[in-house]
Amino acid sequence: MPLRRATAVTAVAALGLVTLVPGAPAQAADTYGPTARGYGGAVATVDPTATAVGIEVLRRGGNAVDAAIAAAATLGVTEPFSAGIGGGGFFVYYDARTRKVQTIDGRESGPASMTKDWFIDPADSQPYDFPEARVSGLSVGTPGTLATWESAARKWGTKSLGSLLQPAARVAENGFPVDPTFRQQVTDNAAVFGQFESSSDIYLPGGVPPAVGSTQRNPDLAATYRLIARQGTGVFYRGAVARDIVRTVQDPPVADDPIGEWAYPIRGANMRLSDLANYRLRTPAPTRSGYRGLTVYGMSTPSSGGTAVGEALNIIERTDLSSASRVQALHQYLEASALSFADRNRYVGAYTPQWKLDRLISDGWARQRACQIDPAHALTKPVPPGDITASGCTPAPVGGPVEEGQSTTNLTVSDKWGNVVEYTLTIEQTGGSGIVVPGRGFLLNNELTDFNFTGTQGDAPDPNLPGPGKRPRSSMSPTIVLKDGKPFLALGSPGGATIITTVLQVLVNRIDLGMTLPQAMAAPRASQRNSAGIQAEPAFHTQYGPELEALGHTFGPDVPELGAATAIEFGRNGRVIASSEPARRGSGAAAVEFPN
Repeated sequence: MPLRRATAVTAVAALGLVTLVPGAPAQAADTYGPTARGYGGAVATVDPTATAVGIEVLRRGGNAVDAAIAAAATLGVTEPFSAGIGGGGFFVYYDARTRKVQTIDGRESGPASMTKDWFIDPADSQPYDFPEARVSGLSVGTPGTLATWESAARKWGTKSLGSLLQPAARVAENGFPVDPTFRQQVTDNAAVFGQFESSSDIYLPGGVPPAVGSTQRNPDLAATYRLIARQGTGVFYRGAVARDIVRTVQDPPVADDPIGEWAYPIRGANMRLSDLANYRLRTPAPTRSGYRGLTVYGMSTPSSGGTAVGEALNIIERTDLSSASRVQALHQYLEASALSFADRNRYVGAYTPQWKLDRLISDGWARQRACQIDPAHALTKPVPPGDITASGCTPAPVGGPVEEGQSTTNLTVSDKWGNVVEYTLTIEQTGGSGIVVPGRGFLLNNELTDFNFTGTQGDAPDPNLPGPGKRPRSSMSPTIVLKDGKPFLALGSPGGATIITTVLQVLVNRIDLGMTLPQAMAAPRASQRNSAGIQAEPAFHTQYGPELEALGHTFGPDVPELGAATAIEFGRNGRVIASSEPARRGSGAAAVEFPN
């Protein structure tokens, strides 16, 4: 796995973005590694440039919310295929003063004109192939990321949104060095980006992906950030940028001379200016569950992450893993994950009633589901969902498993006052819809393909079908864990539906299996999402596969990596450990305000 931009922080320093506060201990500009230990605030992201920007905001007196917004805006430049102002996400915040966890739902929403047949081809009444749906205006939801930043800054931050956009604007204008991961993501999307002049101008210079080591600039995005800084978010949701977004969705800017072949027609969709003007954030109460004396907070609907992680933890808690073998602990983790995914697929969507969510995350429901787990034999997958109206182990009719895109990004930030931000943001697929808004420099999401194109639950209602103004179900799982009312651990990950299992496995590794946080992050991963075969990294399959297969588990084809998590653990006397991936997605970058 190629290393990420190991010298990117040096480049940021050269741009004048990292000027250390006098007297503050300086972390060497080119040594942001995957783990950092020390005191005060901390930042963990997948990218050293974003981490450098976030830690500098903390050192200049900003709080965790300020640093999270500045880092997220920078990720929109350096990680544009995973996140940006053309997408959405979920923001979870712990307020040290009130000791409360609050959330912002900045998920993208469908147009008011959206129907349940949105992804059905009228020519043959069959669902569109996924690539045809993705690379089109049909896939684009109304973005919520910028509204999330504005709301978080206003409610909990100490600096203006305009000032927090400036570091990212400078990175976009001056550029950053292309690393192998960035180039590979462009290469994987070359046929998609090549269909649109606005996309290929930025990401296919001379008709080919940018060379490793070259400088990647995006002056259009720099100008867009500065326009928003001057005029406010109204220009994005009601003004000139909004008009450009709507024009792009309705009539995608297909190049006169495309680069590469594309097998599908590129369709527009009926997004209107009113869809952007009427976009509203939601602030649902977080999900809350207990686990071995800890309190686990997550994201409620339209994310399924908080509910699925909470249910799976409750199921695992029925078993004392302190004396269990590693294989038996992993058996419990995989079975609990399959059961929670069966219930998630059947019951969780944007409009799931609160009583159902409460039921799914209750200890009573966990007992009803855990009774099906046999320590000596794996369940046959897919398992049926539980009957939410019954008691005992009575299952409902089998519902089908569903998947979603793999590309997202995550960041974890804390400050010296004890505030914590866990933020997962996305444009869905790597590269989103593939369409850059002409003249604005940002990719539009393909988030609406997270809806099920047709029903997946047999005769039962599917909670994740398209609808007017509806938000598609997500697996994003930003999670904050409290111990005695104070932060113990905050973590999250990208990875589509594997987000849930990544967060769950890291928690089990850290809490139950005695690993340190860096060990818990680095350990090989497997994901059981109620499918016939476990999706696993090669190291996991090699190390645990034979014994798990002896219990009846089956494995599908191995995958190179699962997730790209970030996390912060909080110790005694203000001590923190910030952790990101040591290898996955090219490795991440962690920093603390006052390193050891």
